[in-house]
Amino acid sequence: MWKRLFLRRCLLALAAAFVLVSASGSLFAQVTAIRAGRLIDPETGTSAANQIILVEDGKIRAVGANVDVPAGAETIDLSGLSVLPGLVDAHNHLALTYKKMPENDIYYFTYVLDSTPLRAIQAVSNGMQMLSSGFTIVRDMGNAGNYADTALRVAIEQGWVPGPTIINSGLIIGGMGGQFWPTPEMALDHNIVYPEYLDADTPDEIIKAVRQNILFGAKVIKIMVDSKPYGYTADEIRLFIDEAAKSGMIVEGHVETPDGARRAIDAGIWSIAHSEALDDETHKQMAAKGIWRVGTETPFTEYRGSQEEFDKTVAGLANAYENNVPLTFSTDADYYVPGMSRGEVAIDFLLTWKAAGIPAPEILKAMTINGYKCSQTENERGPIKPGLAADIIAVPGNPLEDIDALRDVQFVMKDGLVFKQDGVMVPEKFLHGGPVNGWRIR
Repeated sequence: MWKRLFLRRCLLALAAAFVLVSASGSLFAQVTAIRAGRLIDPETGTSAANQIILVEDGKIRAVGANVDVPAGAETIDLSGLSVLPGLVDAHNHLALTYKKMPENDIYYFTYVLDSTPLRAIQAVSNGMQMLSSGFTIVRDMGNAGNYADTALRVAIEQGWVPGPTIINSGLIIGGMGGQFWPTPEMALDHNIVYPEYLDADTPDEIIKAVRQNILFGAKVIKIMVDSKPYGYTADEIRLFIDEAAKSGMIVEGHVETPDGARRAIDAGIWSIAHSEALDDETHKQMAAKGIWRVGTETPFTEYRGSQEEFDKTVAGLANAYENNVPLTFSTDADYYVPGMSRGEVAIDFLLTWKAAGIPAPEILKAMTINGYKCSQTENERGPIKPGLAADIIAVPGNPLEDIDALRDVQFVMKDGLVFKQDGVMVPEKFLHGGPVNGWRIR
């Protein structure tokens, strides 16, 4: 009798421990107290001195100057730094890295040469590089082979590897050919554009393509509005929007022409990627409808672009700002620059924003608050507020006064775990052999 009672008590204790581990990821919840010398609020463009942030179970528990720190809490002293929420790149391609060698910066060749498994591994590396530069959320907008972006997102969510929160699009959907112009032999016999692009030319194909991406793990739908002369009409774009909305998702449109931009705006698309086709008229229309501008404003540097292209890009961004278009910080930084990490390539896009004359607090807001809203994460992570995920970075200097302070990220916390401290990556706590955050869900 006593053996059965003892066994029952042991089983109950194990069950309770299992529930606790499943809920919190560890048997004993660790409380961390972050002492912030200057706490930045990007939404209001203000800062507060000598604040304490309590973090427990990966979430922010309390914030303030007089927060009680529990006995036994781990303390992280950032009193000499500015502390702020993590940054957002609203348009990147972590599973794509084209290079001078061997493919001469032609990503069609990269797609042919690099397998999806290889690109998935490189996406993990690129994700860590982005996180090291303070980007805790990345919208990964296609060009990921056969759903390497989903694999990256799930691996990060499972706790297998460190990386930003990934909002991924799966395959980019477009009219026949996507962005490529393959030969008839390659297109018709082997469909060389798949899986880089997903052809959808009829209403039935549009619905099926959206459902395929959702089935295989997309969190946002991306379409090629006008990469071919047979671009999508406003009604076809509305069909994309309606089908995505059934699963609670929104649609971003890759736009290359003024007519395509007008059709996307008329349809009420969520966001428009790239800025070359946008002008004063379309900016005013976007502002009136609250459509996000994901402009991917490439800077002119020794490794990219020209002065003429840069001047046009700067003028377009300045016009969008003057028209109160909702702006995001977005890079399309899908290329390798010797001597620079993917995160450093992305942060260099500050050059364009500064050249456009946009004040530092507004740039910071685009990189944080607007990014959370565009990626639809603001109720779960982003702002440093109680109840939200503890995604926190710290830099010397004050980014409200000098936005280039963001180039020197000394501290990164993601989901309550320290990824970078004193300027050095310390990823060990992120690495696990099995699912620590529940069974994987696409």
